Amino acid sequence: MPTFPFSEADPIQHPGPPPKTSEVVIVGGGVIGVTTALFLAKRSIPVTLLEKGRVAAEQSSRNWGWIRKQGRDADELPIVIEACRLWRQLAEECGEDIGLNQTGVTYLANSDKDMVGFEEFMKIAAIHELDTRLLDTDETAQLIKGMSRKFKGALTTPSDMRAEPWLAVPALARLAVRKGAKIIENCAARTLEISAGKIKGVWTEAGYIEASSVLVAGGAWSSLFLRRHGVSIPQLSVRVTVAATEPMPEIYSGAAADDHIAFRRRQDGGYTLAGGGSHLLYLGPDAFRHATKYIPALRNDPFGARYFPFAPSGYPDGWSTRRYWAPNSKSPFESMRVLNPAPQPARLRAIERNFKQLFPQFDNVRLKAGWGGMIDAMPDVVPVVDQVRAVSGLFVATGMSGHGFGIGPGIGRVVSDLVQGNEIGHDLSRFRLSRFYDGSRVRLGPAL
Repeated sequence: MPTFPFSEADPIQHPGPPPKTSEVVIVGGGVIGVTTALFLAKRSIPVTLLEKGRVAAEQSSRNWGWIRKQGRDADELPIVIEACRLWRQLAEECGEDIGLNQTGVTYLANSDKDMVGFEEFMKIAAIHELDTRLLDTDETAQLIKGMSRKFKGALTTPSDMRAEPWLAVPALARLAVRKGAKIIENCAARTLEISAGKIKGVWTEAGYIEASSVLVAGGAWSSLFLRRHGVSIPQLSVRVTVAATEPMPEIYSGAAADDHIAFRRRQDGGYTLAGGGSHLLYLGPDAFRHATKYIPALRNDPFGARYFPFAPSGYPDGWSTRRYWAPNSKSPFESMRVLNPAPQPARLRAIERNFKQLFPQFDNVRLKAGWGGMIDAMPDVVPVVDQVRAVSGLFVATGMSGHGFGIGPGIGRVVSDLVQGNEIGHDLSRFRLSRFYDGSRVRLGPAL
């Protein structure tokens, strides 16, 4: 079965060399880094984005492609509402078909407990005047016809959208370049240059860039990069397996999920499928270092995590992965240009089986591709978006916890203004890094 299309063997679309100076340097070419670069470039701020491998080659293209307001943490919701507006605007500006469609998102309830959780979100939805609705059993069956079992009900938001992430993020990167951003692929940031508590620049594998501000938006690699500089982020990564079907008749034009299966209509006429709640956590040094912070999440089990004692060689939290390296020596980021976990064969079989069980009328569901991805997770299932107080000019936006694609343009706009010292327009206190170290109680975001 073919695996994910992006790899370090793909041609470089954004070659170097990097500039000698740049007002802002962004580490990481996923949706957060790309959209931040785009909004800075729109303000004519000199910005350089460094990507160790290829733009969007990791989780920003491997995700489910959902753009949802539904099920969001209450503090995320204002930003994702803005993000939905920006998705429409940027889809027009980039002039490429990124598969953006307003087709809705639906969560299916297997139990009364599920319905109670949906009812709690309805209170948040009402505050923000969302079009979210709570459906009963019959209404759910009418919305998604042909399902083999009856559900207690459903939560649905018709205005939610979908897009093809492997098309969307590269298209936004090309737009950022047209607006004046510099994007350099195959160029790892090795270390930061910090003097008297201030950012002075970035050492890369291709030389030094003088800069006054740096944003670390490296997804699963952010914690490893920042720990090298004494900045601790309790971020872990969990592995997921996803599959794509061959084209097939439409059963639902949007995206839907229950505890066993998640599915989303694709632009090519097939479906993106994933398990409803099973992820694999590799137990490495950071997993043990930050274990106490994850106790509330483990009790609630938002990721349905299973555990494996050893990460593959070179993974961000691998036992053999180096935690220290010099600016003039090869870094772990050059050793693994693209984090490309293999899909789990057993999970692919389970995904196919669960989809067929829900829609038995399709006795021949053919999977054309399967891939793995690493979700950068935080103990409370909400991101870190903040300035690092100990280092002037250092910013971080990471730990999107599987929510990054949909909220990406909103976070990019927010971070671009944060870097410039402008008014943000949103309360970011929920996303501060210090919440993990100032004695605050871990407050879990919704596991919806």
